[in-house]
Amino acid sequence: MKRNVFLAVLMLFLFSGVARSSVYIKYYNGDSKTYTWDVKIAGVMTKVEFGGSRTSSVTIQGGSSDCIIYTPCGEFKVSNDMKITIKNGCISVG
Repeated sequence: MKRNVFLAVLMLFLFSGVARSSVYIKYYNGDSKTYTWDVKIAGVMTKVEFGGSRTSSVTIQGGSSDCIIYTPCGEFKVSNDMKITIKNGCISVG
């Protein structure tokens, strides 16, 4: 009986960790324009806004520690705790 309870608690703990996964991004937007781009995380599409002319951060909720941001310049894969720069509507690392 104790073993079944232990396994149930262990499974609950493991699955709750997946649900809390997210991608935290620090960014600098050198453009005065605010961008709203599509983002795919763990197979789910969402939209994320990057405010203009600022240094800030954004957290993208989902079941993964990486995601893909779709910009007019192409797809950009981002991992958790990454620093990016936005210039002329394009993303670069830095």
